[in-house]
Amino acid sequence: MIEFGHGTHVGLRRTRNEDTYCADAALGLFLVADGMGGHQHGEVASALARDAVIEGVRRGLPLAEAVHGAAARVLERAQRYDDALPMGTTIVALRLSEQNYEIAWVGDSRIYQWKNGLRQVSHDHSLVQSLVDAGLIEESQARRHPQRNVLTQALGITALEQLHISLAKGQLTPDMSFLICSDGLTEEVNDNAIANMVGRQDLAAQECVDHLLLAALDAGGSDNVTAILARNR
Repeated sequence: MIEFGHGTHVGLRRTRNEDTYCADAALGLFLVADGMGGHQHGEVASALARDAVIEGVRRGLPLAEAVHGAAARVLERAQRYDDALPMGTTIVALRLSEQNYEIAWVGDSRIYQWKNGLRQVSHDHSLVQSLVDAGLIEESQARRHPQRNVLTQALGITALEQLHISLAKGQLTPDMSFLICSDGLTEEVNDNAIANMVGRQDLAAQECVDHLLLAALDAGGSDNVTAILARNR
């Protein structure tokens, strides 16, 4: 049985929420998309990506193919606009079956796994992460880097032939949990604080999500913030 909680908040400094998400236990699909772009383009991009992935999964496509189809749809819509403003979105998606899990992501929205401790499964497609990987800066410097929000991959921004969809999969075991979130959470709340909340079995999944959103707001709420916690019972 999957127990899950979910929520989103515009934050304290933004006027629109360009995050969107899906939490569908019947489909076994949980995803977060963080849109970007001028005017309302970010909202459009994240909603398009969400709907395209849901449609693809319902058609029985593997998660990576569903995400690739979402990228094509966002790019096609972006070309309809006359202005030069960008239109893109991150995406991180989790598909659960009775015995296995499958994860796909593009951008810097994240997924963590909890099983006797917290582990970040996703790897940010960002400039600062590439600098960390190259040994040019430390992880501690990445959190404060002025270009920490610059992405190296995003749906609608990256050409399809250059798009890199990262994947992870494994066996789903009892008491395994997954936290999916936009960077509005991870920018404000560090991994230790996230672990302390996700690991609390005395709280329902929805209560954990509510506390995480409040923690992001208490820390400044500089961006839209979205989180989903899915627990395998």
